[in-house]
Parts: sequence; C-alpha cells; structure tokens
Amino acid sequence: MANEDVWNVQRLLAWTTEFLKSHGSASPRLEAEILLADTLKATRIELYTRFDEVPTPEQLTKFRDYVRRRGAGEPVAYLVGVKEFYSLPFQVTSDVLIPRPETEQLVLESLDFLKRSGVSPDMFHVADLGTGSGNIAIAIARNAPAVHVTAVDVSEAALAIAKSNAERQGVAAQITFVKSDLFDALPDAGPFDVIVSNPPYITRAEYERLEPMVRDYEPELALCGGQSGTDVLLRIVAAAPEKLKPGGLLMLEASPATIDPVVACMKENPLWSDVRVSNDLARIKRYITAYKVSEH
Repeated sequence: MANEDVWNVQRLLAWTTEFLKSHGSASPRLEAEILLADTLKATRIELYTRFDEVPTPEQLTKFRDYVRRRGAGEPVAYLVGVKEFYSLPFQVTSDVLIPRPETEQLVLESLDFLKRSGVSPDMFHVADLGTGSGNIAIAIARNAPAVHVTAVDVSEAALAIAKSNAERQGVAAQITFVKSDLFDALPDAGPFDVIVSNPPYITRAEYERLEPMVRDYEPELALCGGQSGTDVLLRIVAAAPEKLKPGGLLMLEASPATIDPVVACMKENPLWSDVRVSNDLARIKRYITAYKVSEH
C-alpha cells in the first residue's frame, strides 16, 4: 500500500495535474511535468524513470512555489525562464513576449523564400522587426548559417535577452541587434531580401479581454497595436518598400481583426504585388505576405 505521506515524483505529477486543471490550464499534465523537471534539473522523459524518487525538502519548497504561482496565473515559460520555438530553447522573461508556435510560419516562409530566390545565402539579408526574445531571427540564422539578420526592437531589455539567446545558440556573429522603433535607427540599412515581423497587432478592446495569464504578465508593448490594432502594421507596410530589394518578401503576423484593413491598404499601394492572406493551423487568418514590385 502506498504511503500517502510520501510525495514522490509520481504523486506530485498526479496531484499537480489535477490542481492545474482545476485552475483552468489547457495542458495541465504538460505544465506539471515542465515545472517538476525544472525543479529536479531533469528532462521530462527522465521523470518517468524516477517515479519513486522523493524530492528533497528544498526541491519540494521550490516546486510548491512554482505550482502556487502557476495556479495564480503566471505563465510556465516565465516561471522556468525557457520556451521552445522551432525546436530551439529560448530564454524568456516578462520583458519579452512568449514565443508561440504560430510564429514558426514566419521562419518557414523566410527559409523557403531563400531557397526559391536563387540568392547566395551569404548575400541574403533579413530584417526582423520587433525581435523580442530573438526567436525569429535566431531560428532563421540557425537554419541558414550564411544568412545575415538585422534584428531590431525598441526595448533595451528585450534586446539584451535576444543577444543572450543568440550567443547561446551560436549565431551572434550572424545577427546585428539594433535598438530602433522599426526602421527609425536604420536610415542606411538594407536593401533586405526579406522583412519579417510579429508586431503588436491586437486591438485595445481585444487586449482588455485577454485572459489574465497573458494580459497581466506579458508586455503590453509587444501585444497591443493601438486602438485599432493596426498602428504598427501600417507603419511597417508604408516603410518596407524602401527597405526591400525588388521582388523582396514582406511577411507579417496579424489577427483576424487587423488583417483586412492592412491588406486593403497594401492593395492600394502600387509598390506591393501578390498580397495574400493565409491561415494558421487553427484555420484563423494569421499571416500577410507580399512582394515588392520588381523593377523593369
């Protein structure tokens, strides 16, 4: 008969899963495993070979604090300080947006365009606007070793995290980090083959309705794009043609509430061609792609 006074790994996982489920977690077992694995300095898979292990009192104290804070709404990624993106681990703090799987499409499109472009990788230049943790820029650099990326952010704190992530991933030499409000500090930069951005794009009304786990912990600066949600998006599409090579790609992440007005604006601009909208895996309108008109 199991000793109910002993909190071994198996019992901790079972209890925490139920606790997080009751507090609204969409992935309670996964979150329980991540928190306990971080506490024990183990991998999630190793937990399954250590079911009978009883954590030390110090480890139990740390784990209970994690569970308490997660139950109060604090995101798991901020608790453990790491979030995976494009199969790479990224350091994250409350100074940067937590990378989402949907944003991986920006990396995929950029790498696919490189393959189709015929441009030598060492001559291929990408701009990542609003780099945050550096996840887009670093994922591109890791998967295209000769490509150079200019990664900009208005936040010094975010840039410090992005630089640290680039060093950890061994791609710091490929990326130039610049403190800038979009292109403001880059008057002579470019022209770029690709400009990519996951900018703040939700409306003020959407921001106010966000679940507390997002609204109360992640930086508003990286989420809200003004009253209409289009403030930053429209600035990008207005300035990007000057910074792109002819035939160059612009790819933006947006929301269903902001995509249509931005696309309408782009279709009125003769410098953009083949303006398209595509869906994410949940079949929600999420991405805008367009090309700068080629010179004749």
